[in-house]
Amino acid sequence: MRNKTAVLHGVRDLRIEDREVPRPGPTEVVVQVEAVGICGSDIHYYEAGRIGEHVVRAPMVLGHEAAGTIVAAGDQVPPERIGQLVALEPGVPDGTCSQCRAGRYNLCPNVAFFATPPVDGALAQYVAIHERFAHPAPAGLTAEQAAMAEPVSVGVSACRQAAVRPGDRVLVTGAGPVGLFAAQVGRAFGATEVAVLDVNKHRLAVARELGFATLPAGVEKRQCFDVLIECSGAPAAIADGLERLSPGGRAALVGMGPQLVQVPLQAIQNRELTLTGTFRYANTYPLALSLLSSAAVLTGPVITHRLGIDDAEAALQLAHTVPDSLKAVVTP
Repeated sequence: MRNKTAVLHGVRDLRIEDREVPRPGPTEVVVQVEAVGICGSDIHYYEAGRIGEHVVRAPMVLGHEAAGTIVAAGDQVPPERIGQLVALEPGVPDGTCSQCRAGRYNLCPNVAFFATPPVDGALAQYVAIHERFAHPAPAGLTAEQAAMAEPVSVGVSACRQAAVRPGDRVLVTGAGPVGLFAAQVGRAFGATEVAVLDVNKHRLAVARELGFATLPAGVEKRQCFDVLIECSGAPAAIADGLERLSPGGRAALVGMGPQLVQVPLQAIQNRELTLTGTFRYANTYPLALSLLSSAAVLTGPVITHRLGIDDAEAALQLAHTVPDSLKAVVTP
């Protein structure tokens, strides 16, 4: 049986290869992959061969936003799981370290995360994963929607970190896929006002399509938000967003930016703002799938392109070839 796989060999060197279909370990399942979202990290590895300290030093399979159907299971996995549509949570921790024991398994130092060197990702026709991280998709959900549980989980984690609660006024800076999903999660958490700020007119139009107020970059700063979800990583957006927070406001930083940025320290001190980072997610997939199933979070306006695995390289290039693209999904 063929297992067509997209393998990154170096900068802008993606090859489609036939690999063996994996066999499940005792606690693993083998999933026939039906949808893989292309993330900004995949594009960055393709274009630069690294993200910070994570360097591609050997051929690596890309992709970590995945869903598909279980086709085989290890001998410690209930056999009735075969045939389930599942969303794959891409980070499998060791389960024994202090962070895991505290419930923060996203901070596990030994986590094996799809498409983070040297761990292979899910841009393949078949992958194996620990069965606990293959989350059953609710009835009626498509594989494409289930795959979006990964970026939606980023939004869930950010809204939890920022303690979004009913009645809050939320500002999301950065209207890429993560920002658009985070805005929808914030609304589902009970925010009465959610506004999106970006410099890209097309992305702001999608935000309006999803029912959000939009703020073009450079609009007058007013301290009228309780929560900032920063999804761009742009230093100017971080500083701008913090300036817009009311006293006692909370900010969660999601976007990947430069190592050092300037922040308005007096605003943070004088208004007692709370600023926190977010790193991936933990214990979010069931809620993310529920939000997708209930249509509290919509994927349709965010997913702009669908390609087969033979066109995976074109999917990685869309950000440059199609400026209005948002999220591409590859169907292995």
